[in-house]
Amino acid sequence: MKLGIIISTNDAETCWNALRYANYGLKQKYIVQVFLIGKGVEYLKVSSDEFNTQEEAEKFQNGGGTIFACGTCVKARGDKDSKLCPISSLKDLDDVIMKSDKIVTF
Repeated sequence: MKLGIIISTNDAETCWNALRYANYGLKQKYIVQVFLIGKGVEYLKVSSDEFNTQEEAEKFQNGGGTIFACGTCVKARGDKDSKLCPISSLKDLDDVIMKSDKIVTF
């Protein structure tokens, strides 16, 4: 199965749970892609000991998952491209949506 996960919040617990689910999907042998949009591009800034979004994102990428981040949203916050928040476009979002069997939003 191809699973697309869209994260549009900067709530630490929600981002953490979304990434935990993405990692679960990889363990189920799904092809999983995560797209960050709006406040979702801030998911690394909200990482904490309790809700370690960075650790979950690293596990996800190391496990073969793909992360995309809305370039307009990243730049609007004065941030730059990074391995865990790679600048992408709405075309990439459309590709995630159109090529996924299921989409989950957080």
